[in-house]
Amino acid sequence: MQLLYDKEFKVYWTLCGSDGNNAYLIVCPVTNEGIIIDAPLGPDKILEQAKETQVKAVLITHRHLDHVEGLKDIADATGAHVAAHPQDADDMPVSPDVLVIDGDTLQVGTVEVNVIHTPGHTPGSVCYLVGNHLFSGDTLYAQAPGESVGVEATQQILNSITEKLFSLPDDTLILPGHGNGSTIGISKQLYREFAAQYPDLLPPIPGAPPATSG
Repeated sequence: MQLLYDKEFKVYWTLCGSDGNNAYLIVCPVTNEGIIIDAPLGPDKILEQAKETQVKAVLITHRHLDHVEGLKDIADATGAHVAAHPQDADDMPVSPDVLVIDGDTLQVGTVEVNVIHTPGHTPGSVCYLVGNHLFSGDTLYAQAPGESVGVEATQQILNSITEKLFSLPDDTLILPGHGNGSTIGISKQLYREFAAQYPDLLPPIPGAPPATSG
């Protein structure tokens, strides 16, 4: 796994899964306890790195198969608690023993994880905020919102992003479920430029001045 960040906590990243998935391991440097975010297929690199720590929790961003195909292997190997939102909990290969909702805080060692419910991609999609690192699953990618099916779900994911994620500081790092990372500031600017072209379709960012379309 590649070490992405090594300060008040460590963040490791690997590419695996059936759809080019990102998976992450967060480690507390004080207690050496760890958190895995998402469980794609073939989690060998995650489990190898995890041998050096004591994994306490596996946090699932949403129920889609490519994010949970390796969940049983990880849960069996680590004995860690599995956490997910209740609206996605019934469609997972391992039943979560921790149900998280918007505003919850999880603590592993000195690492504090804030839960942000961001429905739209799935009803129970959540993002996990650790310091200034946002593990956004398939809710928000570097260049665009995640996919949604139907008008209601599309409105949900856009509201989740504009009202909850874009209220975070601009220097918040986005670590998505697929593709490269970015920052909230860059993502907000891209969204504002696109929304200016389609003001009747896309909701504005609350409290932000409108962008012009050119």
